[in-house]
Amino acid sequence: MAEQENTLKEVTQGTSELLQEATAKTAKTVAEYTDKSLEAYSTIDHFINLFWERLPYICIALVVFTVFYMLSKVFKLFIRKVLSDRSYTKQNLVLVLNRVGSSAIIFFGFLIAMVIAIPGFTPGQLMSALGIGSVAIGFAFKDIFQNLLSGILILLGEPFKIGDDIIVSGMEGTVEDIQIRATFLRSPDGRRIVIPNATVYTSPVTVNTAYPRRRCQFVVGIGYEDDVQKAKDVILAILDKDQAILSQPGFSVNVNALADFSVNLTVTWWVNTSETTMSASISDVQQRVIHAFAEHGISIPYPVQEVKVYRGEQAAESTTK
Repeated sequence: MAEQENTLKEVTQGTSELLQEATAKTAKTVAEYTDKSLEAYSTIDHFINLFWERLPYICIALVVFTVFYMLSKVFKLFIRKVLSDRSYTKQNLVLVLNRVGSSAIIFFGFLIAMVIAIPGFTPGQLMSALGIGSVAIGFAFKDIFQNLLSGILILLGEPFKIGDDIIVSGMEGTVEDIQIRATFLRSPDGRRIVIPNATVYTSPVTVNTAYPRRRCQFVVGIGYEDDVQKAKDVILAILDKDQAILSQPGFSVNVNALADFSVNLTVTWWVNTSETTMSASISDVQQRVIHAFAEHGISIPYPVQEVKVYRGEQAAESTTK
């Protein structure tokens, strides 16, 4: 009995010690989690307090940025009103002042808003941050910066303006807009073409509408049996009677080539594109030439091929008989 009692006491003491250790560990764990929760709550509470403290400054910063944004809009209206009404002002100069000037105003307003909203912030910190990442930014945005600089140079140099018909890298269209990044064209079939400014700046550009006078030309062939001088006189009479054709520079009809089936004549004249289009003038003159040649008995030949069939032995036998 005594041994059993001792065993029970030892078990009871061991159980009590285990319970005490478990209770201590649980209390310690709860205390640690409580401390962490208190730290998290205190951190969140600190951020909330900071937010409420900075909220008036953030509101002031938003108001300041909005004011500068409205100033950029007023600046655009002012530039358009002052410069656009003057005949000597370049159209692209207005675009440069509008876009670059308004962007500078917005950026300046952004810096002031950041100084007001963020304590201890200075523009020098932003510049230093940009300086640290200038290499990475340069590689990442190389094409963007290249197009940006090319766009500014195009707007300042004004090789063409909005409304001109140009050809760039084999793409033709009417200039709809010249932005800082790209130039927008409207193709003759009604599609929009977006060309990066770097491509426009470094590629040859043909401006079809740079001058109002444009040369029209087509080639017509007559038969070798026809009178060349008579054909030339007929065409010259048509050109002379057309009121849309300019007298200076003078029009001309010259022999272009002695082709396989015809004598080719090149007809050249000039028109004023403000009065008529090149396609309309060429179509009208060609129709009159067709009718005039028919009236004067001048042929417009087409290719004729002669096909000979060799029958071989049968042809030789028939010849022998």
